[in-house]
Amino acid sequence: MKTTLETTADPSSDDLAFLAERLTAFNDGDVGPSGRKPIAVFVRDEHGAVVAGISGYTAWGWLYVQWLWVDERLRGQHMAGDMLDAYEREAVARGCQNAWIDTFNPTAAKVYERQGYRRFGELPDFPIGRSRIFLQKKL
Repeated sequence: MKTTLETTADPSSDDLAFLAERLTAFNDGDVGPSGRKPIAVFVRDEHGAVVAGISGYTAWGWLYVQWLWVDERLRGQHMAGDMLDAYEREAVARGCQNAWIDTFNPTAAKVYERQGYRRFGELPDFPIGRSRIFLQKKL
């Protein structure tokens, strides 16, 4: 088989979907089906606009927090904690026993620690001048 190596900053959605399908099939055969399912919690204002949200997925009995954002006007009002509580309740209902999240924001790390998350790893200078902090929690 003759092959070529292609590097791109603009991969096609079809190629990315193919890659995801192939890796999912490999992992399912290796460790069993993940049961991966998206999950999100949104906070909306009186006009229906999203003013805070959290999203990620559940898989293999774990909840992953991919994105969590709160509008500046709502920060300091326990909005992240309320969203995490709702997010975790849904994950437990799905059979999850653990959760994990990562951040490079020290303030966010403190919020997560107040919610019961514990640090398990760190990557220094990711980005430069900060550390990417990895946290987990038993649900």
